[in-house]
Amino acid sequence: MKSKLPLLVLLVLPSMSVCAQVASHAPTALKQAPAQASPDKPVARVNGVVLTESDLVREEYAIFPYARQHGGDLPKELEPQIRSGALKMIVFEELVYQEALRRKMIIPPARMQRAQADFRKQFATPDEFNAFLASDFHGSPQLLNEKIRRSLLIERLLKVEVEDKSVILPLELRAFYDKNPSRFEHPETYTFQTISILPPSNATPQQLKEGRARADRDLQQARAAKTAMQFGMLAEKVSDDDYRVVLGQHKPVPVDQLAPPVLAALKTMKPGQITNLIQLDQAFTIVRLNQHAPTGKTPFLQVRTQLQKELHEKKRNQLRAVFDASLRQTATVQEM
Repeated sequence: MKSKLPLLVLLVLPSMSVCAQVASHAPTALKQAPAQASPDKPVARVNGVVLTESDLVREEYAIFPYARQHGGDLPKELEPQIRSGALKMIVFEELVYQEALRRKMIIPPARMQRAQADFRKQFATPDEFNAFLASDFHGSPQLLNEKIRRSLLIERLLKVEVEDKSVILPLELRAFYDKNPSRFEHPETYTFQTISILPPSNATPQQLKEGRARADRDLQQARAAKTAMQFGMLAEKVSDDDYRVVLGQHKPVPVDQLAPPVLAALKTMKPGQITNLIQLDQAFTIVRLNQHAPTGKTPFLQVRTQLQKELHEKKRNQLRAVFDASLRQTATVQEM
């Protein structure tokens, strides 16, 4: 099997970042309870209302849906975090639901009918729907409708207290951009394609000699490529690194992450030009420069859409947290 490891180690200087996050989402979907859940086992009480193991596991699957494809098991290293997040979420949703009842909020009949129809579309056949109704709601359409209404009430109150208040106005967006200039500055980068000739591990002198001869042949073919697509098609055919599956294309790489021989070559080139063979340890690489971006600041119009999403999500999460705290002030919550 071909490997990109030598290229990652030698062509681009190594770096690492780790990020784990449990995303927030809409009220828990109505899905069939997992078989391993204990339906009546209490996990929390919210103002006397019991939340069960089935509620909790459904929410765990909403946070980490891939668990359904692995026998219901969560990744061991993430299980405590996912379970804690799921428990907080189902408690929060119950608090929101109780607050919606206290405010005497209602769901219009037409909205309820649409939700019922949308829910039925999740099932391929009437028999599949009836099996779900029997297993999770004792065959009672009324109990199911109450659950759907509960979800809609949660959604409606969250719209009032969170969604409608988390809108980011154009003036707010521009003000954030102007007050955080360093956030939108970018380093000098190079965007390029590569063809790599990687020797086998513990290569013999003869294998290294053959690798050099092959690299010389590949270089001649690469120089005959007139476009990025032609170079990429050659990379797909002859390169040993895994970038061959994307036509040898690399995302923009900051200069401080490039190996010195590669950076030295790129500094002398114009877009569209191809390097000579660059030797990195016992490997060879051929680089086609596609773009050089000097240090600068990304224009507001280029970041506006993504920044809008980011600030909206941040504000939404803050408002949810504030709303959760306000509901808990007068509530009795017992986690088990």
